[in-house]
Amino acid sequence: MDSFLGIDYATWWYLVVGGVFTGYAILDGFDLGAGAWHLFIRKEENRRIALNAVGPVWDGNEVWLVIGGGALFAGFPKVYAALLSAMYIPFMLFLVMLIFRAISIEFRSKEPMAWWRRLWDVGYSVSSSALAVLLGVVLGNVLQGIALDANGDHQGHWLDFLNPYALTVGLLTLLIFMVHGGIYLGMKTEGRLFAKLYILLKWAMLAQTVLFGIVTFWTLRYVPQLSDRFLAEPAYLAIPALAFLSLANVPRLIARKRFKLAFFFSALMVALLLITVAVELYPVILMSTVDRAFDLTVENAASSSKSLGIMLTFAAVGVPLVAGYTFFVYRTFYGKVKMDEHSY
Repeated sequence: MDSFLGIDYATWWYLVVGGVFTGYAILDGFDLGAGAWHLFIRKEENRRIALNAVGPVWDGNEVWLVIGGGALFAGFPKVYAALLSAMYIPFMLFLVMLIFRAISIEFRSKEPMAWWRRLWDVGYSVSSSALAVLLGVVLGNVLQGIALDANGDHQGHWLDFLNPYALTVGLLTLLIFMVHGGIYLGMKTEGRLFAKLYILLKWAMLAQTVLFGIVTFWTLRYVPQLSDRFLAEPAYLAIPALAFLSLANVPRLIARKRFKLAFFFSALMVALLLITVAVELYPVILMSTVDRAFDLTVENAASSSKSLGIMLTFAAVGVPLVAGYTFFVYRTFYGKVKMDEHSY
């Protein structure tokens, strides 16, 4: 297989897909978390401020999801087909919630009636929370494996995704995003809303830490294949160790009200957790619970070397452009939220 800098094209594309989905988790993660907090904010003005904190960036954040899905389809079509067929229900729910969340944001301020705004407030918060949980459920199923046969077809029940481990990972994902989003809202707000978020974050961080410990123990105890690489090559333990240190550092920074630095370490924790998953699985992308010989790997699930080489060239140009645009948007809307006639 062709290579670049001593790394084969399939592995490079594995890194591209992982990097794009990590970008999505960091960026859309905080606005999903901010949406999950929405019903905890009572006053109309405060809800508008919280909504306008994510208003300029939420749709741009979702671009990373589109790129990630396209990259997975282009680079590893067998994985794309197997994952979407096995996780058909959660992915369909995910698309519905994406649509519902978008219209909730856009429709909320179209009419002045209190009942109208409450309706879309509930839609915005529920859809944001559901999206976070569904992402975690998919990740939980990927971690423990899916019932795939030799052809990559799903052989399990259509409700197999509703297992305790995946649902627990989904709940942890929601809590991680809520902490991440709460920190972002703290960066963008002031006054009484900031004070309320500061209190809410303390409880969310406690719940996140407890559930993080439960999921870690559950994974090590009942999904032992995920720790094989770390046992064989202890140097890789530095990655989850740094993730844990980042997690532990966030409450300390919040207590000191250093929200910008706390946001950085929250984002770093999300990135390190996903890097840990990538290292645990590689070269496997989807494990088969039917027979490990049926695993979909970087080698057997990738597109042709020629296709990967061409796409890597486009990715080398396209991904930095998207990253640059994202930086420009965040730089433009930097600072505390200021309400005007164009606000939601």
